[in-house]
Amino acid sequence: MKLLSALLWSSLLATMAPSAWAQANTIPSQPHLLVKGEARREVMPDRFGLQLNIEETDMDADAARRRVQDNVARALALFRQNKAVEGSVRADNLRIGPATRYEQNRQVFVGTRVSRQLRASFASVKAMQDVLGALKANEHVQVSSVAPTYSGEVALRRELKGEAAANTRESAQGLAKAYGTRVRGLYSISDVAPDFAYGIQAGQWPQLGEEGEYLDRVSVTGSHAPASAPAPGAPESIEAGPITYTENVYAIFLISDGT
Repeated sequence: MKLLSALLWSSLLATMAPSAWAQANTIPSQPHLLVKGEARREVMPDRFGLQLNIEETDMDADAARRRVQDNVARALALFRQNKAVEGSVRADNLRIGPATRYEQNRQVFVGTRVSRQLRASFASVKAMQDVLGALKANEHVQVSSVAPTYSGEVALRRELKGEAAANTRESAQGLAKAYGTRVRGLYSISDVAPDFAYGIQAGQWPQLGEEGEYLDRVSVTGSHAPASAPAPGAPESIEAGPITYTENVYAIFLISDGT
């Protein structure tokens, strides 16, 4: 029978040996099966990252620097008091530059802007809420982001790939059997979609049932803390939703007539 190239939408993710992992951004001329594998898992975050932007502007550059450093020291003390995760605290170098504003269509120098960014992660929502409650955020001490994360991400992604590896060849063999062919071997495998003649460009493979949606991303749901300080008397409230991790792999298997 005439061999056909087939496209398999699989509900499973695939990985193979590292030697086969290099992306071949072409489709073989031989008969083949192109298999997309997908795996996703929802987990609850166990780390809560906080980023602060501390900034001062003054005609006296040293005065601005001193106020920034005082606020940095206060924030770092709060991080320690609330048991920031060991190794997560980061303080960027001072950034110093001119500050200007427009007045009557001309740029006016208003002083020297001095700023630093601080980052830390906490093992509970409560610890982060305690920091935010004591921080007294204002125009000079700003909460620029709050990001729930999962500390076991690397191991989880490895586990997802390992689980799917055993099923990818089975899926390809099942499709080959349906066409009356057999799998000869692996041609290429990658986590980037190949650029091929089926009309889907590299990295763009629609999700089943959601035309125009693409996978291979991490999405975080849940409410985030506001970028600025809450209204006086308003309680801090952070609700962390689950984090969805998704992995995709694209494998090409060569096939031959099953007879």
